Amino acid sequence: MNPRNSTRYMTICFRGNRSGRSGGVRGSSVTLVLVVCLWLATALPAAADLQTVQVGGELRIRGQYWRHSFDDPTATTYTGNMIRWPASALGGRPIGDPYGRQTIVSFFDWDNRGDDYRLVEQRTRLNVRADFTEEVTGYIELESYEAWGEDFRSNYITGVDRRGSGDVEVYQAYIELRDLFGVPLQLRLGRQEVVLGSGWLIGANDRLPEFGGLSFDAVRLTYATDQFSVDALWAKLAERFSDWNDCDRDLYALYGSYTGIEAVAFDAYWLLLRDAAPLRDTAATWLGEKIEDWLGLDDYETTYLHTVGLRMHGERGGFDYSVDGAYQFGNASHVGVLFKPFVYGDADAEFDAWAGDLEIGYTFDHRMRPRLWIGAAYFEGEDNRDISFWEWWNPFAALVAPRSSVSFNRLFSDKTYSPVLDDQGALTNFWTLRGGVSFAPTESVRLGLDAAWLEALETFDRPIHVRWGRTRIPILPAFSFLTTPTDDSLGWELGLWGEYAYSKDLVFRAGWHHFFTGKGSAEGNFVDLNGLLYHGGTDDQDADYLYLEARVLF
Repeated sequence: MNPRNSTRYMTICFRGNRSGRSGGVRGSSVTLVLVVCLWLATALPAAADLQTVQVGGELRIRGQYWRHSFDDPTATTYTGNMIRWPASALGGRPIGDPYGRQTIVSFFDWDNRGDDYRLVEQRTRLNVRADFTEEVTGYIELESYEAWGEDFRSNYITGVDRRGSGDVEVYQAYIELRDLFGVPLQLRLGRQEVVLGSGWLIGANDRLPEFGGLSFDAVRLTYATDQFSVDALWAKLAERFSDWNDCDRDLYALYGSYTGIEAVAFDAYWLLLRDAAPLRDTAATWLGEKIEDWLGLDDYETTYLHTVGLRMHGERGGFDYSVDGAYQFGNASHVGVLFKPFVYGDADAEFDAWAGDLEIGYTFDHRMRPRLWIGAAYFEGEDNRDISFWEWWNPFAALVAPRSSVSFNRLFSDKTYSPVLDDQGALTNFWTLRGGVSFAPTESVRLGLDAAWLEALETFDRPIHVRWGRTRIPILPAFSFLTTPTDDSLGWELGLWGEYAYSKDLVFRAGWHHFFTGKGSAEGNFVDLNGLLYHGGTDDQDADYLYLEARVLF
């Protein structure tokens, strides 16, 4: 449970007249359902008698502690001590805060004041797999995810006990059909985990420090042979109960893999995230709407985030390697609308960014299986949050043509580049060089040491200011075009970790990561939350992250 996950958002879109419950199916959606049912009827065997039932599950308990990292981890909205730069020093500057404020805030503090953040989290999963025939399977998985102490049922002061909160959820529930039409074609229909490739962009939210899981309401079709496979995916990310697909958020994917060459595999993919939620800066009169149309204002289109990528991976003679590369393009209205220096956002915002990840390792032929590895990653970003003297003197220029800052979007990544900085798996606008070593002193124990250097790509231009202790005081805040550059060194991190397999089903893990806070982190850059959130603090103290975990499968 990350300290920034407590804020909830909801967008509802209704169009036309609707009677009864909002979850009804209308129009073309009925046609689609009928077509799918008829198609399945021709593909399924005539009978589907229950043959076997398997019950399993997983229990994970992880204690976590962050030192000198977060400012107010319990806050569900911004608090005063999170403000790093007031709105009075940012006049006319397009900040793009994802929470709709013109002030610049940060969840990071990099100081030793206040309380550190610590908690124990537990995730409990229980699944049932039912095989009806060799080709038909039903799968249901329930989960409960919470922090210790959230659901204690008794008040010791009054002695009053209460009911449980009943927070068990359906994490996965799908039907799987195999060998459709007598060919190696598989259909998985329902709520399901989706991990494409290494999980670099689409994963199941299983990383440090997050392990809360991620499942998709999706249809996944897979054609797989000994040498290649092709996956086609459609997932519904947000249903806003409008006409079919209007206002909704959907994810589409095509992912192909080829393994016909020894020691090397190639993947190629196309991902499309479509967000059709309506956007509006103003609710103007008829005349006002005509003026906006004439000026090209408040004219947002559907967001289309396209990601095309390649992956190469394999191992040979002790070496293993993985190379990922991707390019994003498309309309970015749902990012551009955030950049409102006055009234209007950037209706012309576009995705246009590259990213890559490389890791090469070598495992020695020795009893302790030592492995050395080195890696690098790059996520292109933008920071156009400064304004010129002309834009400051003539605010009409920023009013009608604000500039957005659109960085590479990490989507639903399973990759963590720093448990301190990259706690959400959404760090971008940076590059990193990493490396490490691990070895197994016994068959059941493995130990490792990792190190990483991180640096921002596009830095933030801060208001000119003076320091008074830990406080930054803007000089001439009304003259917001007067700025000073921020350093690009985010810092470097050293991690020690260990894993002990008590048995094949019970594993203990522990680790300590020390972050040597760089000047670029202390001063602050827009690298957090896909480049939309500032991460500057009030000091430059080093930070720590420690964890201890037990995991059992049954």
